[in-house]
Amino acid sequence: MLNNKNILLIISGGIAAYKSLELIRGLRKERANVRCILTKNGEKFVTPMSLAALSEHKVYTDLWSLKDEREMGHIRLSREADLIVIAPASANLIAKMAHGLADDLASTCLLASDKPIMIAPAMNPMMWNHPATQNNMKILLQRDIIQIEPKSGEMACGETGIGRMSEPDDILSSIKDFFSEKPLKNMKAIVTSGPTYEAIDPVRFLGNRSSGKQGHAIATALIQAGAHVHYITGPTHLPHPKGATIIEIESAEEMLAHVEKNLPADLFIGAAAVCDWTVETDHLQKIKKKDNLTPPQLNLKENPDILKKVSLSSKRPQLVIGFAAETENLNNNAKDKLKHKNCDWIVGNEISPEQNVFGNSENQVCLFQYTEDRKEIIQTDLPRMTKIKIAQKLVNEIIHYFETIQKDNRNECTNPSLNVVPYGSQ
Repeated sequence: MLNNKNILLIISGGIAAYKSLELIRGLRKERANVRCILTKNGEKFVTPMSLAALSEHKVYTDLWSLKDEREMGHIRLSREADLIVIAPASANLIAKMAHGLADDLASTCLLASDKPIMIAPAMNPMMWNHPATQNNMKILLQRDIIQIEPKSGEMACGETGIGRMSEPDDILSSIKDFFSEKPLKNMKAIVTSGPTYEAIDPVRFLGNRSSGKQGHAIATALIQAGAHVHYITGPTHLPHPKGATIIEIESAEEMLAHVEKNLPADLFIGAAAVCDWTVETDHLQKIKKKDNLTPPQLNLKENPDILKKVSLSSKRPQLVIGFAAETENLNNNAKDKLKHKNCDWIVGNEISPEQNVFGNSENQVCLFQYTEDRKEIIQTDLPRMTKIKIAQKLVNEIIHYFETIQKDNRNECTNPSLNVVPYGSQ
């Protein structure tokens, strides 16, 4: 998979730098070409000679070496790589990247690069959780930097917490995933996520508790599978999924307008928690509270049913997936929604207080799908797991669905007597 791929490995200061030696060994076993930049602080932990012996290439350390600039300057180093990997990525180097500093070879190469960048942060837990580091990471994520999240455990300093660099095997696996074949390549997906806010007046709104984490995870998993994702999101506190086309909205009407604008598509996933109702009259001025008067009466009207409109659209995607968030009778309500909305799949999740789903990183869902003849509904119960893993499992089901359709289409071409009806056919 990595045969003849050019990897530029940047090693910054930190005790985790020793893990870079094993990472280089793994990359070379996969037949990748590895060139290394070692920062001055990184040299305190590993030597250029060790890196050169394993990578079989000269190790670059000094921006001001004229000999290095003639042989392989910072521009060539940054441009000839297929992927730049920073492992470990120190808090200092992350800050330089976020704010465009270029005072050594590593930071100059990063600023001069037009290639994808993958970072594996490593630092003390207090440093990782510091608002400055977290803000710097938000900036980098918005620039589509690929992050391999640090792990929790005991640190070299004796403290325990999140900050350990991922193991070399995990980093190698992420690099291989980056170069792997994308099963949803060239497919267009629309994903709605987060809550909608329905204005009452300029300062108040009707809303819900959705954090957008599940929709965000689904969009990210689709992007990793090669899909081009149009991500239509209500107000959340999450960084946008890297690589998606981002559309920010507030109301259900705005969400519907942008969904319809982006049709046709191959796939629609309605993960947003859309408010069922909105206020008939949006007051232009703040509604004032006055003594001895009853509270104002709000007249509500029903919001558009986005999932049903997409399912019945003349530009209907091949696969339409909705969500059913229920506090009771999940199975029956989810199956009824699958039938009445005319979609293909429903992802049902219980949102009772006992489940503690809103804002949490975990979820527990059931997947409801029609059989090929659309006469029966298949229910698949998933155990409680992270929303990221749920997204990956859902995307694996989506990949299988489209692979099955492609296989059936090939069979129809070779045998016209076959009459295969896919889930989403109308």
